Amino acid sequence: MLSATKAVRRLVVTASLVAMVLPGMAAANPQMLVDVGSGRVIAHQEAFRKWYPASLTKLMTAYTTFRSMRSGELSPETVVVMSKHAADQPASKMYFKPGSKLTLDSALKLLIIKSANDVAVAIGETVSGSEAAFVQRMNQEAQRLGMTSTRFVNPNGLPGKGQYTTARDMALLAMTIRREFPEYASYFALEGVTTGKKDYPNYNLLVGRFPGADGMKTGYVCASGFNQVSSATRNGRTVISVVLGADSLGARADISADLLQKGLTTSVAGNRLEQLAPYGEGLDQVTDISAEICNPQARKVRSEGRDEAGRMKLLSPYIREMGRPPAMSFAGLIPGSEPVATAKGEIANVPIPKPRPTF
Repeated sequence: MLSATKAVRRLVVTASLVAMVLPGMAAANPQMLVDVGSGRVIAHQEAFRKWYPASLTKLMTAYTTFRSMRSGELSPETVVVMSKHAADQPASKMYFKPGSKLTLDSALKLLIIKSANDVAVAIGETVSGSEAAFVQRMNQEAQRLGMTSTRFVNPNGLPGKGQYTTARDMALLAMTIRREFPEYASYFALEGVTTGKKDYPNYNLLVGRFPGADGMKTGYVCASGFNQVSSATRNGRTVISVVLGADSLGARADISADLLQKGLTTSVAGNRLEQLAPYGEGLDQVTDISAEICNPQARKVRSEGRDEAGRMKLLSPYIREMGRPPAMSFAGLIPGSEPVATAKGEIANVPIPKPRPTF
């Protein structure tokens, strides 16, 4: 029998699927479910409620980079140099030394699968010459796409004043990526990456465990809770779910799996995503759930959600055991490119990134 905590979570999942809030239950967090082919909304709730994106921001970092690659500015073989500014970013990160080099292909894998904050900034500097110029470009892309309630202040999603999004806008971005860049879809579907020294499984617990799962990105900071944008494809049909503010890694995977299953097994769909009219109260406020997520009791509950081997317990009936180690794709430094420390512990001959024109 489920514990009281697990039973409550299951009720929330069930409520989310029918876009209802049961009497006496607190309003559920933002969620979206859309069909990529038709662009129609299958289910939604609190879709216009402003939320902290956390590392979902890296979806726009990837999209902006894909646009540069298609235009011919960059290629998968473009060399990305780790600047001191990029290396100084807080974790989660790769801890590459300033001056280290990797291909853009490897950098994108680490961005999406490892969610490396230092690599996100290094990519932005490679694309636009500076982090600030890249963020400006991210916001220009968001405006062009019609992400009307989104603003970015960095390429990695670390907490920053004025950074916010909505479930509706993240669904639009994810749908656009799947439509415009099918050639890069494999980045999001990787089960894990390896630097040759260390392996990093995908934080998206659906990849390799939910039939048809093929991406896309997870994110977490205290203020946002556990976010996840997921995609899955069966019989030529792709659906995307967005879950913001779940209370744990397991909960966001469970809710995402249940939403995706609903989307892949129903033909019911509403208006096109861009036709969904804003609704709800307090749309100018950015929700902050730090007090609910980052407190001793919440951490205790999350720790109890793991088994004796430390693995996250997943409750959705649509998630199965992988039954094998995740397949790893190489995403390491270019051989011989890591700088050698001098006797004083400083890095010698650190190349200075050459600024690129902004537009």
